[in-house]
Order: sequence, then structure tokens, then C-alpha cells
Amino acid sequence: MQLEARLRELRSQGRKLLVPYVTGGIRDDWVDIARAMVDGGADALEIGIPFSDPAMDGPTIQEASAVALARGTTPASVFADLRGADLGVPLVAMTYYNLVFRAGHQRFAEALASSGICAAIVPDLCLEESREWEAEAAQANIETVLLAAPVTPDDRMAAICERSRGFVYGVGLMGVTGARPELAASTAELATRLKAHTDRPVLMGFGISTPDQAAEVAASADGVIVASALMRPVLDGASSESVGALVQQLRSGLDQTTTG
Repeated sequence: MQLEARLRELRSQGRKLLVPYVTGGIRDDWVDIARAMVDGGADALEIGIPFSDPAMDGPTIQEASAVALARGTTPASVFADLRGADLGVPLVAMTYYNLVFRAGHQRFAEALASSGICAAIVPDLCLEESREWEAEAAQANIETVLLAAPVTPDDRMAAICERSRGFVYGVGLMGVTGARPELAASTAELATRLKAHTDRPVLMGFGISTPDQAAEVAASADGVIVASALMRPVLDGASSESVGALVQQLRSGLDQTTTG
């Protein structure tokens, strides 16, 4: 299952896109949590491969990564857990370049593909240095999702939109990931700028926590990515069913935007 083709298909049906995040290996039942997210209405899943120094992530995802690593989680164990899981939606890996570099581009891309993952986000690999990875990933049918921020100038944004595959990830605010009580004004502004540059799906992340926030963002973008607001309950011991219910609430918020 290819990510971009699926998201384009859903968008053409008038659906706003929802991509929840789960940290691989955070608990024994993490694949059940992922499955509950799909049952709750996820259109794709972002699977975090834990790393010891997640520079773009805020306290919640940092804690989630630390918990997973303390349990002995490795890229190989995440891939093994996913093989045969058949979650029914495209899977997007999110991790940092140290892990990619250590494994080697070809080996890492092939490991992603063999586990059923079809796309990857490597946020600390800059545009000028990512061509080799993008090429190796493409050989394994892995789509590389690139990111743009509020301070990205228009010429660079155009290049990001042209080279990104799967979707374009709009980082809605300057800073790290994390739930926030209010949306940054830059989120809608960035979504509008990105949509002017590309027909590729534009999904916004960073700071989106509630159904109302998701709906507000989706008025300008094609959809949202939600991470910290879901991982906090997981860290606090919420059941997979409870997390699925939170995703269902986000789905309902987005569906109001779609029909409205």
C-alpha cells in the first residue's frame, strides 16, 4: 500500500486526513494501540522508531522514546512486531538519521519495506543532504516525507514540495512537538502557503491536540498529524480502546470540517 496514492484517493472523496502517531515498543501492546487507532478512523499511522536524542520532539515524545528504549526496543524489534500485523492503512516510520546512517541507507530502507512500512520521515536530514537517502528509499518503494516550517522561504518550500513523497509535512510552529492549549497562528498560514506550492497532500503537525484544533487546521490543510496528545495517555496507562476512542473523537472533528 503506497501512502501518497491512498491519501490522494481519500482526499478526492472529500475526506480530511488523520495520521495518529504511536511510539514503537512503548508497551507490550503497542501494536494493539496502533490497531485501535485504525479502528478509530486513522487514514495512515506514523510509527516512531525510538532514538536516544529526539531533537525535534518535546517532553512527551522524548519520554515515550525513553520508555521504549528502556524496554529494549530497537529498530529491528519494531520491524519484527509489525511484520504480519496487517493494520490495513499505510505506515510511515519516523526516526532520526543516526539510525538510518548506522544501518546504511539501502539496508534501512529494505528493512522498512519488509516490515510493511511504505514511507519515512527523517526530520534531521536536511534537503541538501537527503538525495542519497531519497534515492535508496525509492528503490525499496519507500516514500520520503519532507518537512517545511513557518520560516521556510518560498524557493526552498517549492523544492521541498517537489521532492517530498507521500505528503508534505507542515511543522505548524517553531519549536518541538507537544500538546498546546491554543493553535499557533503560523499553522494556518503555513498550510495556505504549502497548498499554493503543491497538489500533494499537505498535513500539519506540532501542537494539534483536540478535535476542535484538528478541525480548525483542516480548514486550511488536507489533514493533521497528532502525536503527543495520544502518547500522553499511553504513558499514563490508558487502554488501547481508550486511545482508539480519542482518535475517534479527532476523526469526528475532522468529519465535521469535511461536511461543513
